[in-house]
Amino acid sequence: MTLLWIPLISLFGSILSSMTGKLTRNQSTALTLLMPFIALFIALSLTPTVFSGEVIRESFAWIPLLDINISLRLDGLALLFVYMILVIGILVIFYARYYLSAKDSLPKLYAYLMLFMTAMLGIVMSNNIVQLWFFWELTSISSFLLISYWWHKSEAREGAIMALTITGAGGLALLAGLLLLGNIVGSYDLDVVISSKAIIQAHAWYEAALILILLGAFTKSAQFPFHFWLPHAMAAPTPVSAYLHSATMVKAGVFLLARFYPALAGTDIWFVIVSFTGLATLLFGAYIALFKHDLKGLLAYSTISHLGLITLLFGLDTKLAAVAAIFHIINHATFKASLFMATGIIDHETGTRDMRKLNGMWRFMPYTATLAMVAAAAMAGVPL
Repeated sequence: MTLLWIPLISLFGSILSSMTGKLTRNQSTALTLLMPFIALFIALSLTPTVFSGEVIRESFAWIPLLDINISLRLDGLALLFVYMILVIGILVIFYARYYLSAKDSLPKLYAYLMLFMTAMLGIVMSNNIVQLWFFWELTSISSFLLISYWWHKSEAREGAIMALTITGAGGLALLAGLLLLGNIVGSYDLDVVISSKAIIQAHAWYEAALILILLGAFTKSAQFPFHFWLPHAMAAPTPVSAYLHSATMVKAGVFLLARFYPALAGTDIWFVIVSFTGLATLLFGAYIALFKHDLKGLLAYSTISHLGLITLLFGLDTKLAAVAAIFHIINHATFKASLFMATGIIDHETGTRDMRKLNGMWRFMPYTATLAMVAAAAMAGVPL
């Protein structure tokens, strides 16, 4: 029952955080941080088993009459994402303690962040494709709550509604695709699905299932032409942008590509749709970013461009390209979360994110400047 504890502890953290309203900010932060630290410790204890090449699987009866189980698996891909979700989550929770003003509710933000963390952990650890979809939709709902955190601002409400509409519609397409996939192989078990490449690709429904699943992935990862919700979601507080829109939620789409890569890749239709969508997103996002004056707007379009690069690499359908895509998922999460947090510090201290009004910051904020330059150099691919 070890695997189940990872998302369960995160869910408990969400409930616990919501009840810390009468505690001091430091006490609320410490209690919230305790939960992902425990989950991270459990993940660390399982790491040697995964590194030895084993896949850890657990299954629990949920509705026995309908033969519905909660089914979890931890392999190399899932473990990579578990580390990313928990480690960046811990840093964002700590950062939010100092970012939010005294009049903003810290327990509410923590409760939403931990709920989102639970949903992401559920996606990457699911061993049942319908269960995966359930957690997929939970990320859309929890991100809606996080983006609309400053609900008194009209741009936050509009950004949240737009994100929920686009990712929710993509989620329905994904559900249809997963149901088709389950019918093709005769099982909703992920192990069975990803080992049934020949059966899936020989079936008449393969193209329909592939297109529907890709729609789910592309809407979540802000791929062209579904990219427009991401810049509007930047109305959220910067800790939310750093966590959802650089490190985790937008990575759910590329995780889906990686997860179903063994079963769906290797055909002309996969190559054409995935690589050309990735290429269009890569170029479009980079081009628009050049004209942005708002730091968060620039980072949003840069994120779209990098997600396009990862999608393009999966679309190229070679072993080396897939390895490069996985590596860049970690790389992008690290430097982009750092840049969002640096932007938040600049905005917090100066009251603006407009680059035309910001200069000479090195003298006043040398530490932030150093960190931002290191993260920007990482994004530019500068050695070391």
